[in-house]
Amino acid sequence: MRHLRQPFATLLCGLAVLFTASTRADTVTVFAAASLKESLEAAAGQFEAASGHKIVISFAASSALARQIEAGAPADLFISADLDWAEYLEKKQLFSPGTRINLLKNGLVLIAPVASTATLKLAPGINFAPIIGERRIAMANPEVVPAGRYGKAALQALGAWESIKGKVAGAENVRAALALVSRGEAPLGIVYRTDALADKGVRIVDTFPANTHPPIVYPAAVMAGSKTPAAKAFLAHLSARETQAVWQRFGFTTAR
Repeated sequence: MRHLRQPFATLLCGLAVLFTASTRADTVTVFAAASLKESLEAAAGQFEAASGHKIVISFAASSALARQIEAGAPADLFISADLDWAEYLEKKQLFSPGTRINLLKNGLVLIAPVASTATLKLAPGINFAPIIGERRIAMANPEVVPAGRYGKAALQALGAWESIKGKVAGAENVRAALALVSRGEAPLGIVYRTDALADKGVRIVDTFPANTHPPIVYPAAVMAGSKTPAAKAFLAHLSARETQAVWQRFGFTTAR
């Protein structure tokens, strides 16, 4: 009996370890565009409640996050606000093959403080001077941040960039630009539609025509260096049919 008990006890111990490992809650680290804050937190809450896994999200400009990942930051999942920064990382083979998807779409709007009575029609020949005066228009950094690059492209398409570029308050990300307008520190700003809907301190003056800027697409992918199995499960949740209602509630449209 003594000879039988020892292998049996060892077997039970091994099964217990295997069961614990297979049911262990993972922590998924997500690097995501700042414009996704409320919506992604809501989607993450759903996933956490259903799976028992934990989602930790770092929000910033897509450009800043991509550079951090390139430098070795330990992200499991990256969600960008444009295709360029996703392609930048993919070319460096930093994505897990076959995991990249186009997740969401957004729009671009001109905003003003909620108490402002400013009116403008976003059409060729638009003149911002009567509203801006000696002040500045808030937008994300137009050289590297996706929201800023979309804004610059839209202003160029309308023939307004050359007259306005010297009066741009370039913020580190789109939420920082939104805050400048919400606090009344800038009379106008250019942000995503979803950002404007998230802040009661601003109102939408007009929407940029879709043909004035590249399509605003949010790609997502699991990182090649991720050791967290739940990362792929979370990405699947973000693109699942049952999550579409979350995105729509915050003003996004799905890209698939």
